[in-house]
Amino acid sequence: MPSSGYTCIRTVFCFVNVLFWLTGCSLLAIGIWLRISYEGYATLLPQYALLSADAVAIIVGTVTIFLSFFACCGSWIQSRCMLITYFSLVVIMFIAEFLLGSLAFVYRDNIKHIFTEKLQDGLTHHYNISEYPNNLVDVWEDIQTTFKCCGVVSYMDWHMIDAWPDRRWVPDSCCLPADYAENCGQKGSNYIYKTGCYEVIYRWFKERLLVVGLVGLTVAFVQLFGLISSMLLFCTVKHRRRSRTYKSYQ
Repeated sequence: MPSSGYTCIRTVFCFVNVLFWLTGCSLLAIGIWLRISYEGYATLLPQYALLSADAVAIIVGTVTIFLSFFACCGSWIQSRCMLITYFSLVVIMFIAEFLLGSLAFVYRDNIKHIFTEKLQDGLTHHYNISEYPNNLVDVWEDIQTTFKCCGVVSYMDWHMIDAWPDRRWVPDSCCLPADYAENCGQKGSNYIYKTGCYEVIYRWFKERLLVVGLVGLTVAFVQLFGLISSMLLFCTVKHRRRSRTYKSYQ
């Protein structure tokens, strides 16, 4: 490979991975902030706490920082070991993303059923039990106020839960703005939102699916570029080391 082309690939490769490193640091910071500020959201699905937004951001951020470190160091010092490690880890990540995406698409109906079932279980048996800040009460109040919804599938999910086993009440956050008052959720279904939160959030997500798809394609393209360029660098380093003018930082 000509020296100018080789240098160009190394420069672009390093630049892209520096951006990845900054992205990883940002994701890690966001994950820590979510963990501190919105700790209670993990109680919605305690069995799947590792899939909460804060945990995912922390894990993805850490992995991104780790990969970027191997990429930049391997390219700068022209280390074949670091380059092949980076290549192997990105291949594993690429395969894992493909498998998870395929499984999520194939079993989307089962995932929806399990998700709603677990949310209803948490709402029925764990609401209003814990007393620490950002507990399940605060989380549901925030969700229902923001998305103007009530319950998981419908407002009836709140009826006769463990917190009020003999009552057909709903939290005050289910009340319509015009009828909001203390204990308004105990007045009847004429004063509350009828739509369940799952469908509202699902529609909100579908409206932004194009953005999610574009981000996914961008990430996949950058990963593919990383794979190709790291392998080109790996194959070229050995040849360049034999030249008399070789320097690791060139």
